[in-house]
Amino acid sequence: MRLRIDQVVRFLGEHEPDVLCLQETKCREEEFPAKAIRAAGYEHMAIHGQKAYHGSAIVSRLPLEEIEKIDFCAMGDARHVAATVALPQRVGGASSVRVHSLYVPAGGDEPDVQKNPKFDHKLKFVSEMADKLRPQDTAPTLVAGDLNIAPYEHDVWSHKQLLKVVSHTPMETELFERTREALGYADTMRRHQPLGEKLYTWWSYRARDWAASNKGRRLDHVWTCPLWAENSEGFSVFTDARGWEKASDHAPVIVDYA
Repeated sequence: MRLRIDQVVRFLGEHEPDVLCLQETKCREEEFPAKAIRAAGYEHMAIHGQKAYHGSAIVSRLPLEEIEKIDFCAMGDARHVAATVALPQRVGGASSVRVHSLYVPAGGDEPDVQKNPKFDHKLKFVSEMADKLRPQDTAPTLVAGDLNIAPYEHDVWSHKQLLKVVSHTPMETELFERTREALGYADTMRRHQPLGEKLYTWWSYRARDWAASNKGRRLDHVWTCPLWAENSEGFSVFTDARGWEKASDHAPVIVDYA
């Protein structure tokens, strides 16, 4: 977050989202560059940080209430923060929206729970999501973030070649979809773009020319509860940001709600 604060401020200035969810902020809460965020017009923040690793945040032009930080798998990792966003006017009968900013573990390199504790942690984390991210009865609920799983065939550049690569293994994708369906969330991006079309949000640093090779994966997601799914008007992946100086390997996802 500190290394890329200029990119964050640029993104806020160019696109003016009401709410921005951030993951892998990698700084303690007192080190979060709040001054620059406020100067960009985002007075309201919910921050869950730790030194050097993980970290999640929500910054907003709209007031935030009921801030919550869930410790998944009792690991002490700052992988989640939630807040209730007060809407400027009622939308679909709602005066506020509950927003979760989430960072699912990457899971290491070996898709074997016996050999790789990181992969075991990832599966347990996703399993816990079914209990801890239930939509609220009183307000529409959104889950947004780096969920580190590409669930569908065309969410990766090669389904056959990545079936044994962490992020697209059947163990992950099947659990991921069971969890989302059990919670009742809509996959907002795929609601607007057919499953038969390629869709990526992440391109590896290892590629010499990421744009030319275009070997991407869709690791970033926005889930919308049934109360508000019909209010999603569309989405975009801001691919240009992947080519900025000192870019993240993830491109921002923008979802518009009526």
